Amino acid sequence: MRLFNTLTGKKENFEIKDKKVRIYACGPTVYNFFHIGNARSFIAYDVLRRYLEFLGNEVIFVQNFTDVDDKLIKQSVEEGITVKEIAEKYIKEYYTDADGLNILRASVNPRATENIDEIINMIASLIEKGFAYEQNGDVYFRVRADKNYGQLIKQDINDLEAGARIDVNEIKEDNLDFALWKAYKPGEPFWESPWGRGRPGWHIECSAMAKRYLGETIDIHCGGIDLVFPHHENEIAQSECANGCKFSRFWFHVAFINIDNKKMSKSKGNFFTVRDLAQKYGYEPLRYFAATSYYRSPINYDTEIIEQAKTSLERLRNCLDNLDFLLKSAEGTIKESEKSVAKLISGYRDRFIEAMDDDLNAANATAVIFELVRDINRTVNSSSSKELIVLAREKFMELVNVLGLLFEDRKVSVDPVWIEKEISRRAQAKKDKDYALADQIREYLKEKGVILEDTPQGVKWRIM
Repeated sequence: MRLFNTLTGKKENFEIKDKKVRIYACGPTVYNFFHIGNARSFIAYDVLRRYLEFLGNEVIFVQNFTDVDDKLIKQSVEEGITVKEIAEKYIKEYYTDADGLNILRASVNPRATENIDEIINMIASLIEKGFAYEQNGDVYFRVRADKNYGQLIKQDINDLEAGARIDVNEIKEDNLDFALWKAYKPGEPFWESPWGRGRPGWHIECSAMAKRYLGETIDIHCGGIDLVFPHHENEIAQSECANGCKFSRFWFHVAFINIDNKKMSKSKGNFFTVRDLAQKYGYEPLRYFAATSYYRSPINYDTEIIEQAKTSLERLRNCLDNLDFLLKSAEGTIKESEKSVAKLISGYRDRFIEAMDDDLNAANATAVIFELVRDINRTVNSSSSKELIVLAREKFMELVNVLGLLFEDRKVSVDPVWIEKEISRRAQAKKDKDYALADQIREYLKEKGVILEDTPQGVKWRIM
């Protein structure tokens, strides 16, 4: 498997030792619902994890919750509840949307506030080694002390200085230095530390939690492309200076989503949360939209693309429904005449792997799935053996599950027994040549969300 590594700027062979992969992913700052851009990143991490597990690896996947931050403090004031209550509220909402998008639960979802001791210990180590210093209760990382700073964004430190900003309330040795610990301000949550009451800076929490749950060197660190600088650059600096070794072997960054070919922004009025979109379209089309794209390429969101996603999902589900329908009456093992078909269908797994092994190219892998659908529809029918139909279904679902598709239950809002009775009544009407009644029954079922399809094997029905 070859993955693009932001650290080196090229695709590299991703070597896996002992069939175990340790991944750290930057999770949400839990002060509100997450948006469609966040969802793309979270889904891309999920596809990466699913694929590595599909290949037979054990994946330890850690994704944090930032549960103390300026944004949470501001939101707590607006909603009139505590920062902790804000965090609890939006962690719950995160799980609602992440589960809705069929994102696997992390091995661990650590919170910054549950890892204060680890954060303080890492900061103390950085001070002891000369990489950090305290000023009036604040602690800053001394950027120029790290000779490798800028390695992720591949920029000279002097070029970075030209664009550096300094808060008027900060007292730093250098404009580039960044906060590891923030001194207590009235009304803010705080913890006791060797430097007085305060709270952790944003960057340090990920370094401390990655070390605690995955060790000093991890295999893959995931994030959106917007986190490369300063967040991930600062994480590397903190971790490698504190631990004295490489922080992450690979850096996996997901590109932006544009809205109607424009950058998403609240000020432009084109900012959409997953919750809002799911209420309109359902979670499954949103999952398809994000999961079937190449993660490094920016993608555009608009209503037409979501409608295309719904159409594509219908093609996939029809294939699955057809196989399930055929299984009801199928029997027997694979015949001699079916062996070439079985070989053709089984061969799609290798083609899928070839696409995904090329930097997790889910777009090309999706094309392979639709070619498989075409060949299943062409070669598997009512005369096929049960063993062949089962094989086709297993191979199809194996690949679909890597992308996390076809997960929503299409719940029947009417009694299936009643549906079958109406189908029998329609069949009798056709037998009696009362075609007007037969059409009336079909249309009535359609109004109830039930679609009929006449096939040589009988009438199939499905929910719209």
